[in-house]
Amino acid sequence: MALTLVAFMAATAAPAAAHNQTPDRARPAQRITLTNSDNGRSVTASTGDRIEVRLTGYPENKLTWTWSTPASSDSAVLRRTAGRMAPNGDASAAFHAEHPGTATITAQRSCHHDADHVCPMVITPWKATVQVK
Repeated sequence: MALTLVAFMAATAAPAAAHNQTPDRARPAQRITLTNSDNGRSVTASTGDRIEVRLTGYPENKLTWTWSTPASSDSAVLRRTAGRMAPNGDASAAFHAEHPGTATITAQRSCHHDADHVCPMVITPWKATVQVK
């Protein structure tokens, strides 16, 4: 019986060895991190990858510039799994690459004033394009 098992194993392994192939191994999911400086960037991801967006707000002359929670243009391609805005103006989100396609992640930066100061009526967009393969 042991001899039969060895012969069976050798017979099933022979085709792959004969073609110089290695067994398929699942590619581990990658993590792609995007920040303020990635505005306008295009990235490529694979199905199963995690895309994290971390935008940093900042104070300037008694004004606080804050970010909205990043959002996906197509949840069938990039599904948001987490998102938050912090009191200091930071915002973050995590996305899961669900299916092949292209989606855009967007957020907006706007001003929140402190006492006795007026904000300029300016909204600054942030955008990154993710192509999932």
